[in-house]
Amino acid sequence: MTAELVRGQNHPLSQTRVEIRVSAGTPVLALASACDDAGRLAGPESVAHPGARSLPGLEVPGTVAGEHRFAVDLDAVAPAVHRLGVVLVLPPGGPVRFGAVPASYVAVADPEGAELAGYTLTGLDAETAVVALELYRRLGAWKVRAVGQGYAGGLGALLADAGLGGPAATALAEVATGLVPSGDITLAALPTAAPPTIAHGVRAPQDAAAGTAPAAPPPPPPEPLPAADVPYPGTPGAAPGPASADTIGGPPTIDYAHPRRRRTTSEPPEPGPRAVPSPEADRPPAPVAGDASGWSLEERLYNQVWGMFEDLARSVAAYRSACDFAESRMDRELDEALSDPRHRLGGSGNAARDAARARHDELVAQAKAVLDRDLAQLVAESEVVEPALPASYARWANPVWHGHAVPEEAPLALRLGDLHLPERPDLRIPMLVRAPLERGLWIDNGRTGSEAAMTMDTDRLRRAAMDMAVAHAVRLLAVHPGDRFSVHVIDAAGAGAASLAPLVAAGVLAGPPAAGAAGVTRTLEALTRRVDLVQMAVRAGAPEDLPPDVDLADQLLIVHDFPHGFDDRSVTRLRYLADEGPAVGVHLLMVADRDEASAYGPLLDPLWRSLMRLSPVPDNHLADPWVGHAWTFEPDLPPPGSRVLEQTLERIAAHRRDARP
Repeated sequence: MTAELVRGQNHPLSQTRVEIRVSAGTPVLALASACDDAGRLAGPESVAHPGARSLPGLEVPGTVAGEHRFAVDLDAVAPAVHRLGVVLVLPPGGPVRFGAVPASYVAVADPEGAELAGYTLTGLDAETAVVALELYRRLGAWKVRAVGQGYAGGLGALLADAGLGGPAATALAEVATGLVPSGDITLAALPTAAPPTIAHGVRAPQDAAAGTAPAAPPPPPPEPLPAADVPYPGTPGAAPGPASADTIGGPPTIDYAHPRRRRTTSEPPEPGPRAVPSPEADRPPAPVAGDASGWSLEERLYNQVWGMFEDLARSVAAYRSACDFAESRMDRELDEALSDPRHRLGGSGNAARDAARARHDELVAQAKAVLDRDLAQLVAESEVVEPALPASYARWANPVWHGHAVPEEAPLALRLGDLHLPERPDLRIPMLVRAPLERGLWIDNGRTGSEAAMTMDTDRLRRAAMDMAVAHAVRLLAVHPGDRFSVHVIDAAGAGAASLAPLVAAGVLAGPPAAGAAGVTRTLEALTRRVDLVQMAVRAGAPEDLPPDVDLADQLLIVHDFPHGFDDRSVTRLRYLADEGPAVGVHLLMVADRDEASAYGPLLDPLWRSLMRLSPVPDNHLADPWVGHAWTFEPDLPPPGSRVLEQTLERIAAHRRDARP
């Protein structure tokens, strides 16, 4: 499993022979630097570049390309080298900054090709050279760290920051980025002993040594800092593909795009003369709904929403990492200032404290500016994507529901609610799960699930949970063909009658809600029999030979007030449906309080773990798979006073009446 790193995060390497993989949004140069334990270069010979490609243990590519791969043998690295940096540089004649191209992705893979760790370089703007990753020694072992430190002054500024003298850094930068025209755009192997001249009159950037510090330099993180490994509910079956590269000299692609989103337009235009960029040209183009890979608009919108989800997660992770670094650096500087008695007694201590706090505030302000830029782009994208979503992805307040008709095909995914982070609560990301549902749903109507639930009246909380279940059932019925979905209800005590009234009145249920212990047994027995028969038919290779009384439509079972009305046999059948049902089209939606089933003890633990927990009130119990943020989930319910559910059910019922022979 690939460890997806964020800026400053590290990951141990289990092997000493690895492969570096670079997937850039535009043709770039891939270089390597060999530094000591303080991150300093011993001299120009410590940099591997197309003019001098080899260092002990590695050899970098000699071409400009959007994709690079090169092997590294860490056992062959010189003992004096403690850090190997992977450096990406924009060549002359191409895009003028990393912020104008899709984000690059750099990974470390084992010799068999399995990726060990990867890092997407987000948050870059005016930089033209960046240290993407570094492999470093730690207590005799090697690790990889996501660095992402860029330099607006280019490679010369990067080398100068690593301790190479100004003239030497400038000269080496000119050699490393010198181009000669050819079909492959290969690089000239120029000598390094004397100040170089660039082949065929191509000039190196004049400000190569005038670098600026990054907005938020990454800190060496505390050891250990494991990569996030939290599954996100509804992980898509097919993630968006890698971004396509820009044509050198041509216009940049959309820079707000997720690094693995791909434009689906025609071939890029031919390169033209390069003009001086204007402020208007540096602004990101207006976002477009469906600007992602996919065969259909529905799939492209799904991938675009998924890309927005990842973009927001990584942008906030970079901001939080920068703030943590600024805080830790200020604490360290304050400790150093106060450890000297002369500073404590004199006025220099106050000056040191003020300077440390000023540097902290400056770093945080720079990181906040980058975050605000990213959030503004995502807000603009959300404003054009949300109105374009189909009914299965749309909020109940979306006008698409007013003209919705029963579809002819099943949907790709379903919307369960919204997700947001505290840095921008009004930026809501649709929580989409793939259809058919691979896991059952559990709507927690207990008061101990979250702080918001504890402040809510018990009856109101239970009603909100059941209303949420009914809204999900109506959505499932509305976005599937008329004969492809059946809904069953178990309401043993009849406590959910008010919420179930629209479903009952429309006549769209497979039967009246099951009440009492007898009704619970009868419903579970029928659905268990269906699961058994379909499984046997599939295993025998004869799914068409099912008995005529078996409903071939997908089934949704809503269980309210569990475990009321359930005996031990019924509990066993319910667990069986939760485990085996989704594979053969039987899905479970439970509205229950786990505390009320505590009498069963650990017997029901597998049941709760197999279901995706949702909350009828805002609750931050879900995590993303990249960095493990705690996301606040909010259910999507019809607006107060709206009749959208009733109108949708009327259309479903009318369609079913018309379809009857």
